[in-house]
Parts: sequence; C-alpha cells; structure tokens
Amino acid sequence: MLPPFSVVIPCFNEAARIGATIRATLDYLHENSPQSELIVVNDGSTDATATIARGALDKAKVATRLLENFPNRGKGAAVRAGLLAAQKPIGLFFDADLSTPLEEIPKVIEPIARGELDIAFGSRAIDSSLIGQHQPWRREYAGRVFNLLVRVATGLPFWDTQCGFKAFRLDVCRPILEAACIDGFAFDVELLYLAQRAGLRIREIPVRWNHAEGSKVRFFHDSLRMLREVIALKKTNTLSS
Repeated sequence: MLPPFSVVIPCFNEAARIGATIRATLDYLHENSPQSELIVVNDGSTDATATIARGALDKAKVATRLLENFPNRGKGAAVRAGLLAAQKPIGLFFDADLSTPLEEIPKVIEPIARGELDIAFGSRAIDSSLIGQHQPWRREYAGRVFNLLVRVATGLPFWDTQCGFKAFRLDVCRPILEAACIDGFAFDVELLYLAQRAGLRIREIPVRWNHAEGSKVRFFHDSLRMLREVIALKKTNTLSS
C-alpha cells in the first residue's frame, strides 16, 4: 500500500479521454492507496470535459473534487490550483493522457514518503529504453533543445523538466507554489527553479512513457512562448537576488 497522497489532473478540452483516465485513476487509488484523493481541474474547457468528469467522479470510492478555472488560464495555473487545494501530505500531478502509466506512481511517491526528497519527477531522458511510443521526431528533438536551453539559462541540472509527472512534499513546497506565476507550459521550469533556489531536495527519476496523440502544445507557438518565459524567469530572479 502507498501512503495517502493527492492526485491532480489538469484538463482542457479532454472530453475524448478524461472519463477513462478518471476511472482508471480511481481504480488505482482504491486498490493501492484508498486514503488518497483525486482532484480534477477543468481549465476552462469548451467541450464536454466538465460533464464527463462529473459523471466519472460520481460514487467514487476515494475522496474527489472537481475544480473549475474560467476562463482558460493555462496548465500552470490549473496545476497550482489543484496542488494548493490538496489535503494530503504529498501531491502528484500528471496529464490526462496517462502517457506515464499509473504503475509508475510509486517511483515518485515513495522517496518523498521515506523523507528522502521534497520533489520527485519523472524523466524520459535518463533512460530512453523506457520509452515505448516515441513522439514525432521534430517534437522530440525540439524538446531536447528546449531542455538544453533551460539548463544553460537557469543552471538546473535536469534533462527533462517537461515530463508531466511530478510529486511534491506539500508542506515545504506550498510557498513555492504560492510564489510561482507562470501559467503557461514553462511552469514546470519555474517550480523546479524556485525549489532549487530554496535548497529543496529534488530528483529526476526515469519512468516508462508513451506518446499519446492530442497534445495541447502547439509546436512552434508554444515553444517560443516557453523560451520567452524561461528567459523572463531568469531575468526576474537575477534582479531580485
């Protein structure tokens, strides 16, 4: 059995898969950590995501909540809202596409529960043999370039800041979640950057991963926005040092 933890699933226009994802997550929690909770954050979806999520959460055997962000604010805002609402000692967020299988959860929960880490997050870069279905080569190559630029710009020693599978010891991470302000896809970098500056214990952990179609990241537009956010993050924190 795993210790109690809060699962946060941010979603935007995920009507096609949010129901199956919620049901699979609830089954996993009921079997492996029945004292845990599931928080779904609907980030201003314009499809039937909210309706389907409510139906899937109905009569759950673990604690659940559906939070609503209106209008759409971005994945970073959705994740922070969910983690700040969490009532368990450890918070884990992952994407609605379940690219990282639920069976990988112990890899990031257990080191925090043992008191070894404050943040544990999944990585596709440390052991590429764990990747089943790869992303299209342009997207995969762009991700590698982005993470290299993140390392240069921020000094972070990690190779995959963007994998959507991260766990937090919430008592020490709450101030970081409250201070963070990036609402877009670079929010992961900001959280890790602020955590490193605060001296928290962070580890990048290889996990199994499979590409799922339907990514909300627009290849060129969002990549450029993420780079601008990372550069602004570095400048802001340099000036405030």
